[in-house]
Amino acid sequence: MGIITLILIGIGLSFDTFAVSVSCGIVESKMRFWQASQIAIFFAFFQAIMPIIGWLLGLTVKNYIIQFDHWIAFGLLSFVGGKMIIESFKKPEEKKFNPRKIKTVIILSFATTIDAFTVGISLAFLQVNMLLASFIIGIITFIIAMLGLLFGKKLGEKSGKKMEILGGIILIALGLKLLIEHLLN
Repeated sequence: MGIITLILIGIGLSFDTFAVSVSCGIVESKMRFWQASQIAIFFAFFQAIMPIIGWLLGLTVKNYIIQFDHWIAFGLLSFVGGKMIIESFKKPEEKKFNPRKIKTVIILSFATTIDAFTVGISLAFLQVNMLLASFIIGIITFIIAMLGLLFGKKLGEKSGKKMEILGGIILIALGLKLLIEHLLN
């Protein structure tokens, strides 16, 4: 498999990460560069490691996970999105949703990488250098996450509460989209 193909796979896998990163940037509009970098590293790490895990497990797990992976992603994204919407109505000092918290970032990172796990399973049947594929996917995800955080931060600075609600709606819609796609296939 060529590098161009791997880059396209990395870009395709990063769309969910971009949407989630925008939502995180909206909520945390005062985020510093190093804080955004930490979040992007989590997204990149999970996005890079999940194809390897999927590749290693191959067909043995595919038949079990594929039946409910969309429900996991839907549940996690809806939970976090709903929490963002609820938090948008609270005063800043009362808010608990914090995309800089490790627990929150891990949940979001995991929720956006289930498709990468599935891609990893399919790559098990192709001639591919998984270390190179993982590296490319991780780098692309890092860049896209940083862009999403920056974009969300700019939106959040201008529109505050409305953008937090929008960010929560985006996460719920993303989870719903994943669920519908899998249920219709």
